[in-house]
Amino acid sequence: MSTTQAPPLVSLQAPKDVSLEAIESELAQIWQTSAQQEEGLIATRATTFSFLVYEPDGVQSLLAALGYYTGPIDGIAGPRMTAAIKSAQKALGVAVTGLSSPEFKQALQTAFETAHREGNLLSTAERITKPYSPDLEGSGIADTIAASNPCRIITLCPTAEDDQGVQAQLSAYCPIQKTQHNTLICCEYITLRGTSDALERITGVITELMLPTLPKYVWWKASPEMEYGLFQRLLSHADMIIVDSSIFNNPEQDLFQLAQLVNKPEAIADLNWSRLAPWQELTAEAFDPPERRSAVGEIDQISIDYEKGNHAQALMYLGWVASRLQWTPVSYSYQPGVYEIHKIQFCAPNQRAIEAELAGLPLADTGQVLGDLISLKLGSTNTQAECGTVLCSGTVGCMRMEAGGGAQNYRVQQVTALDDQNTEQLLGRQLQRWGRDALYDESMAIVLAILQLSQAG
Repeated sequence: MSTTQAPPLVSLQAPKDVSLEAIESELAQIWQTSAQQEEGLIATRATTFSFLVYEPDGVQSLLAALGYYTGPIDGIAGPRMTAAIKSAQKALGVAVTGLSSPEFKQALQTAFETAHREGNLLSTAERITKPYSPDLEGSGIADTIAASNPCRIITLCPTAEDDQGVQAQLSAYCPIQKTQHNTLICCEYITLRGTSDALERITGVITELMLPTLPKYVWWKASPEMEYGLFQRLLSHADMIIVDSSIFNNPEQDLFQLAQLVNKPEAIADLNWSRLAPWQELTAEAFDPPERRSAVGEIDQISIDYEKGNHAQALMYLGWVASRLQWTPVSYSYQPGVYEIHKIQFCAPNQRAIEAELAGLPLADTGQVLGDLISLKLGSTNTQAECGTVLCSGTVGCMRMEAGGGAQNYRVQQVTALDDQNTEQLLGRQLQRWGRDALYDESMAIVLAILQLSQAG
């Protein structure tokens, strides 16, 4: 699926620094002023949903302060951010990849501190003089979200500086093609910056900014922090918490925390779970033929290879298979080394023992998503069973899995790489969905049981 191109945006209100107490009155003033018809169009505020982004990275704010990035600080990476990163990398003498990295973040932070010390940072007034128009690589995913679902976007930017309270900034932009009867439907942005402690102190203000009459999404771009008061408050107020387990610092512990949240009333969505869709679809398709459908109960061996460093995807896929076949996890072991080997034993309803192995493969050329599946194999100790299945994302993966095929015939298929599986594309689709994902909840219940065995061991 190709990337949806967003229409250009009209700046109704460029970024403006305001006090916390004045946010709502300033927004009201924007809409009162814009109610005056201009060029045959009237601007009106959106009433779709509230979308809060917890952005711990800070790269976007630094890029804006140094003049590389224009537009609202929304915590969402897209082609516009990629272009800004490339410009900064070229200027700072860092490898030009368009992707953020520890080296780039350090160089950007150093440049910010130097500019701050020398008084060369762009002021808000200077930043707003820059036109907000699509860059040469296309418009950003945030613009696409705003065009499809004009909403209120609240971005929280925790800083590592001295605690000086919380600074607020607001702006409003309108996709010019999103009109209803000569009316522009606009998106409003609120950005809050401060230390984690400062943001926690104003949790009441933050939740009040999430309009009570609208659905409320929270994109938590970090590991779940159950002890952090702000996270707890947002969890209790949001209709859906969106995370991406591919960026978890401690995948096993963080996934354990996430799995415990599945029992909460609020819906949980993991963008990393969505990346498993093509693997799940091909697995189900492999057992569609009647002769193979009857043999699915013979599966008692499963091997999963993933990119070393994060086994969240592998665990969730395993949880999905186990939930569909009603397997109960009974033991868990881990073998560190060049290959990170995780072994899980299950028991089927007929008391049949199932052996599962997850292997983290070190790759010279890593992908953009840490922990992506490389290949998997479903097999049986019964060599007459028609259940052997190998799925892989590349030739190397297929060769490794087929090498141990033995006497059993395996159905081999390659998972086609999808262009729309990056974080921002998945986020855009997630914002079109409502309610809970039953398959995800059931799979995460198995993952939780596996990780409980891990902690017990």
